Amino acid sequence: MTQEDFSAKSSRTYVSMLERGVRSPTLSKIDELSETLGIHPLTLLALAYCGSATPEALGKLFAKVEHEALSLLESPRQVE
Repeated sequence: MTQEDFSAKSSRTYVSMLERGVRSPTLSKIDELSETLGIHPLTLLALAYCGSATPEALGKLFAKVEHEALSLLESPRQVE
């Protein structure tokens, strides 16, 4: 996709700054960008955090996320 494809959600300058690592998107901006890409926001985040986008690396990351999420759901922590 081109930067122009994101023009309804963000300026080309903003998208360029994201690509270069000059800016970090908010969660709401990640949601908007993901919508433009036609993917779930977690997919975008997973690719950003994966390092190397191999099937093995993605599988390990998703397994870790699943384990951590299930752990949090099974024993909720008290916030003081």
